[in-house]
Amino acid sequence: MGIVTVSIVRFGGSNCDRDAERALDHLGIDAEIVWHEDGLPAETSGIVLPGGFSYGDYLRAGAMAARSPILNEVREAAIEGTPVLGVCNGAQIGCESGLTEGAFTTNESARFQCEHVSLRVERADTPWTAAYDEGEVIQVPIAHGEGRYEIDDDRLETLEAEDRVLFRYCDEDGETSPEANPNGSKHDVAGVLGDRETVAVLMPHPERATLPDIGPTDGQGILRGFETA
Repeated sequence: MGIVTVSIVRFGGSNCDRDAERALDHLGIDAEIVWHEDGLPAETSGIVLPGGFSYGDYLRAGAMAARSPILNEVREAAIEGTPVLGVCNGAQIGCESGLTEGAFTTNESARFQCEHVSLRVERADTPWTAAYDEGEVIQVPIAHGEGRYEIDDDRLETLEAEDRVLFRYCDEDGETSPEANPNGSKHDVAGVLGDRETVAVLMPHPERATLPDIGPTDGQGILRGFETA
């Protein structure tokens, strides 16, 4: 893909944009924070919808940011093959804007969950998972109050049939169970692909598992998807 310039879209209430910028910079991936009202720079070759609480999660988490005009640009870029990664609040925005199927809603516990979780890599043939093996278990933190993935049964069946589930919550041995699912997500889904494999959303924070000075680095492979997409 050559030089990758990732635009990290900042909305009112975003708070993980600088985390994403620092993590990408650590990996040698050029990144800049872009205010949503300014639109995507012409040189954009990758897009991050970062975590946070855009517009205070008013109405529904991600609902207001999903209606920002820049999302029209993001959707057009995605159709043209530009890699797009939505993380946490960015995943909520991704679903609300139609980039991916389903929705993220209030955790089953009705509590804010902040902890490290285990994720099972469901497929290793996408840009976001090429650094891993299928079935590999990685450790990535979560921090959300509305992270429960919901989708109707028919659409979930299609999603599964099209192999678009990217990560599932699991235990350290890769087994799924209610105990290993931190928020009650349907079928333990932690991340999904859009219509293209270059578009993905996930609730856990790979940018918080990238810098070796502050903890585990299992999230690096996800962010390296911008280099391989």
